[in-house]
Amino acid sequence: MAQGPRAHIDATASPESEGRTLANLGGQNPAQKEEQRLATLREYRLLDTEPEQAFDRVTELVADLFDVPIALVSLLDDCRQWFKSAYGLDVRETPRNISFCQFVIADEQPMTVTDVLGDPRFRDNPLVTGDPFIRFYAGVPLRAYNGTVLGTLCIIDRKQRPTLDTRELERLEHFAAIIMAEADLRRIGAERDEARRTLERALDFSGIATWRYDARAGAIHLQGAAAEQWGADYESALATVEGFFDRIHPDDRGPVRVALEDSVANGTPYSTEYRITHPERGVRWIAVRGDWDVQSNDAMLTGVSIDITEQKSRQENANLLMRELHHRMRNLFATVSAIISLTRHSANDVDDYVERISNRLDALNRAQNVLLGANFMTGSMHALMREVEAAFPRIRWTGPDLLLPENALVAMALLFNELATNAVKHGALTSADGLVEVSWTQDGAETEPRLFHLTWAETGGAVSVTPPERTSFGTLLIERSVRNNLGGTIERRWEPTGLVVDIALPARWREA
Repeated sequence: MAQGPRAHIDATASPESEGRTLANLGGQNPAQKEEQRLATLREYRLLDTEPEQAFDRVTELVADLFDVPIALVSLLDDCRQWFKSAYGLDVRETPRNISFCQFVIADEQPMTVTDVLGDPRFRDNPLVTGDPFIRFYAGVPLRAYNGTVLGTLCIIDRKQRPTLDTRELERLEHFAAIIMAEADLRRIGAERDEARRTLERALDFSGIATWRYDARAGAIHLQGAAAEQWGADYESALATVEGFFDRIHPDDRGPVRVALEDSVANGTPYSTEYRITHPERGVRWIAVRGDWDVQSNDAMLTGVSIDITEQKSRQENANLLMRELHHRMRNLFATVSAIISLTRHSANDVDDYVERISNRLDALNRAQNVLLGANFMTGSMHALMREVEAAFPRIRWTGPDLLLPENALVAMALLFNELATNAVKHGALTSADGLVEVSWTQDGAETEPRLFHLTWAETGGAVSVTPPERTSFGTLLIERSVRNNLGGTIERRWEPTGLVVDIALPARWREA
């Protein structure tokens, strides 16, 4: 039998080759090699596709050139032989175990069988004993980009024929190469389309829009998250550069126009941030970056745009917080300075001065702990009372949790500190059995004027409680906290059971 350009199997092949699976090349066992082959076959996305002229023309030409009634482009799946193109045959597939091309794939070489009836591998094959009554077969491998054999290009005759000579086998292999070149074009195209779809999905998920600006035509083309950024009507509204400027916030149009014109005039990168008026979402901030993509004589400004509204909002909030923190720190330092100055005049000696300053700074620290545990601007009444209770364990409290602004929280902290300190030195907390009960309520919205009521009631002190002979700085601090800082009133009663303090403030605080 004539040999092709490379070794090929003929009708006298040894019985050991029957049913042989893929050759064990490259260190892979047959199962691994077959798994790789099937994976490669799936990459081409050819199985079960409709007939295509590009393949049908080749099989028709091959059948005419070799003067055979049947020419096939056969792909071998895991359980079937499927025909991408079948000239002279009406079926689209046959079982794999009766296919001729399984032997070509197993040995990765061309195979010619001049008389199948004389070959024990094929003489009882249903394709030989029945339609299409194969008597002659010649097939060459269809090799993928990675060398894997996916199937065959084969010619079939219903009569015995002489073997193909070297020239004929080379021609058949050339046609097989043409088929695989066409298949590779489709594979690469499908991979490109899939990569494009993946990129578009990624852009959608990331909130990034891509754009191209044709400066000569004044046309803009957007993709990705364009609808989310610019509005559902972006294709028509932003088709031209003037439509683009119409959507920009009026206060930002001038600087954006200057930046774009400068980029066009000088061929420099384009980078800016501006506000747009989104038809569904209102004013939004957009950041854009672009550069020139030069192709032949055409230059396109190509780039991306990102919605940075949330970042701008966070930045503005951070700036606002820093300004608020600066304001609060100035207030805090002013309060500390006043406490230090006024305490100096009321202290009996250095030790007394240090103790009083330390107690009042502790009160300020309690207020700051509550503010730090929240948002710097408001603090919980319950959180403050827990701080007070930790410092003075025999204080009990009850009332609704309210959100106090920073100035009110500091004033309340100083108020409770002065009352508790006086109770320790002169009131109920001088005795181990002494107790302080703090309770508060807030009028409903229908009450006018709406007030916050707080009662401080001491019981069980070791000494009888009487009004002080002189007004101390602590008392002045309490008065200042209630009347000046909180805008309320305070009444003190020296009952037989102990001191009772009633405080009324405007009810300006909402519940936590």
